[in-house]
Amino acid sequence: MVPERRVPLSVLDLATVREGHGSADALRGTIEIARTADELGYARFWVAEHHNMPAVASTAPPVLIGAVAANTRNIRVGSGGVMLPNHMPFVVAEQFALLEALYPDRIDLGIGRAPGTDQATAAALRGVSPYLTVEQFPEHLQTVMSLLGDARATAPARLSATPAAESYPEVWVLGSSTYGAQLAAALGLPFCYAYHFAMSSDVDTAARLYREGFQPSPRWSEPHLMVSASVLAAETTEEADYLAGPSRIMALSLRTGRLGPMVSPETAATRELTDLDRAVLGSLPGTQFAGTAEEVVAGLDALVERTGASELILAGSVYDPATRQDSLIRIAKAWGL
Repeated sequence: MVPERRVPLSVLDLATVREGHGSADALRGTIEIARTADELGYARFWVAEHHNMPAVASTAPPVLIGAVAANTRNIRVGSGGVMLPNHMPFVVAEQFALLEALYPDRIDLGIGRAPGTDQATAAALRGVSPYLTVEQFPEHLQTVMSLLGDARATAPARLSATPAAESYPEVWVLGSSTYGAQLAAALGLPFCYAYHFAMSSDVDTAARLYREGFQPSPRWSEPHLMVSASVLAAETTEEADYLAGPSRIMALSLRTGRLGPMVSPETAATRELTDLDRAVLGSLPGTQFAGTAEEVVAGLDALVERTGASELILAGSVYDPATRQDSLIRIAKAWGL
């Protein structure tokens, strides 16, 4: 059954580095994908924060957000997300206040508490500061909120993220567990559940806890749940499965510690797999919805019905940015954007 009105769609990108290409190519690809998403009417374009990963060039979301916003016109641009335990709250607030001043009413600050990297790299990011810990995440989140105009929290004395703000970015909580859902609900913030890499039943519990516990805030009178999904649409189911091969190898490499740039579909198709590799891939398919646009949209419709999501954000690591653009075009048409 086709819904009378489908929820908005957004896009999440990692600036994927592929075999035989450099970081500059990956970043140019992200900007081209963002331009396509803007032209098609997607609601948001978010970039992730990952560190010390050969396949991901999106290491500094504020820098990449500025480049994407400068090359698009209407789409909201933001972080999916800034990993707050890696950064001083005042620095994050200043960066996003500046982005908001440059691109008013277009900037989202999605905040997560995961490190986005391994422990050694996290230590290199944080230095010896005892102030940057996961345990202080709620306190630091509220500090950022206060610096970005939320009058419910008190900003640190004599600190201002920008001299004369005329508008503020939207602050989101990101998570892949019930913790983030409950925190977002208590603070009256929108919440994005990372279903694209956390395919557990927690999405159902998180959605329920978020809605049930939501406390209205000055900016959000009702809960707003966004759910991510990894998607790839192509002309045929077989072609989509073939083009999704690199995402499966990438998911496998993350779980087995064999990191490297994203391989081509040809390489992925000929990769020899062990029994353990196949077992891992059985639980982590890499791309959740791969098929024709109609097949992908049917899966997304079911995800919305299951979770009650107000919005979906589409992830999807592919070898060629042109493949991602084509997928977004097909989905936009089938979705009715």
